[in-house]
Amino acid sequence: MTDFQHIIKDAPRPGVSRITLNRPDSRNALNNQLRTEIYSTLESNDQDPDVKVTVIRGAGKAFCAGYDLKANNRQDQPFHTAPGDGNWARHVVDGFFRVWDLAKPVIAQVHGYCLAGGTELATSCDLVYVAEDAKIGYPVVRSMSPPDNQFFPHLLGLRNAMEMMLTGDAISGVEAAEQGFANRAFPLEDLESNVLDIASRIAKVPTDLQQMNKRAVHRQMELMGVRAAIRSGTEIQALAFHTKSTQAHFKELAAGLTDALSSRDEKFGDYRTENKQD
Repeated sequence: MTDFQHIIKDAPRPGVSRITLNRPDSRNALNNQLRTEIYSTLESNDQDPDVKVTVIRGAGKAFCAGYDLKANNRQDQPFHTAPGDGNWARHVVDGFFRVWDLAKPVIAQVHGYCLAGGTELATSCDLVYVAEDAKIGYPVVRSMSPPDNQFFPHLLGLRNAMEMMLTGDAISGVEAAEQGFANRAFPLEDLESNVLDIASRIAKVPTDLQQMNKRAVHRQMELMGVRAAIRSGTEIQALAFHTKSTQAHFKELAAGLTDALSSRDEKFGDYRTENKQD
């Protein structure tokens, strides 16, 4: 695929491919066209001998504010996932492991909002570098369900993960690095140059060795149960969709997306309602 609608692909350094999510007016919300372009590019890069590492970043004010709730994400999914109850959560996790299982490293460069599906995209990457003032969270837990991809306990530990899941609050880029979501946090103006410097260092290692280095870490995580645990979490997410609270929220979303999300967050005084806090 070379005619992209929602991403920009460039090569900022030797051996480095870069994907820029390019839906800035929607804070790079993930619809299936955008997701198709991301996955197809990553898979193409995995077969391109000139590419050693890929960076994913977002255009505009945010890395990614989550899945596009205005789109029908059950239609035109970028790859097949078994249909039926829980299809979407299983599909998201399938995407996570498609990146996990690539031979070549992928880096997330995160600034601004990194919410819900945006956090799932970032954590599917092998390395995550964030702006210090980034806002990373999963506000969906307030009104709909736990994550499709329940990686938080594996990265942040029990207490930090529990706080995020029980409040839906965001953490800063600095906190994300301290708690294990990200490798490091940089001032926003220094983020891109530092990410490219790290990518250039990764690109110096031959791909046939680098894929073994990547798998070595992942196999240890898998032996500790991460693959089975994340897949089992999809059943809890699917079950949450049948609760009375979630069904009521779906009706609110159908009546008006902006009003529904503002109603969700207003009592907390954050995200889109931050400036309205008492």
